[in-house]
Amino acid sequence: SSESYLRIDKLIDVAIRARVHAVHPGYGFLAENATFARAVAEAGLIFVGPSAEAIALMGDKVAARQTAVAAGAPTVPGSARDLDDEGLMAAAAEIGYPVMIKAAAGGGGKGMRTVRTPEELPGSLAAARREAKGAFGDDRVYLEKLVENARHIEIQILGDQFGNVISLGERECSIQRRHQKLVEEAPSPFADQALRERMGGLAVRVARAVNYTN
Repeated sequence: SSESYLRIDKLIDVAIRARVHAVHPGYGFLAENATFARAVAEAGLIFVGPSAEAIALMGDKVAARQTAVAAGAPTVPGSARDLDDEGLMAAAAEIGYPVMIKAAAGGGGKGMRTVRTPEELPGSLAAARREAKGAFGDDRVYLEKLVENARHIEIQILGDQFGNVISLGERECSIQRRHQKLVEEAPSPFADQALRERMGGLAVRVARAVNYTN
């Protein structure tokens, strides 16, 4: 992947040779990479997705957490960005076990590890960094407090080029294997109308904070 799906120069060259008008990033690899979105635009093509600026904020999970906090959205305890292993071990002790290691540059279950004891952390960090590097070309990771038996509910939003952002409701994504969703159900049978409106309002608020369009 480091010589194909992660090679921005090669992908742009293929797009120009094929005389395409737009590039859709798909998922994984460079889908949440601001440098790729910017390169597509600079090549005179349309990037089908958010702006490079929005991706830089929201594609980086640590920056996304900070943006959500600034917008008033509740978040679980987590570590700061760009910590080395020693710093992450100190952060884990402060957050409290169990913790989840997550890749800073992407999702899809890549670079994720559950850690329940301090003894497990060094090996899990090394494994998560290797996986994140292979999947996203970036080995940075961070920690979040692991919430046991949580529901994974996503809010779908739509933002146009004129400042309008709306919530389209939620989807229930809790049935997973290796941190990857297997089934998505909408609406969620676990969300009532009050929770749906609260989560939707928070999602719209965060999206507006980064001028999100999609």
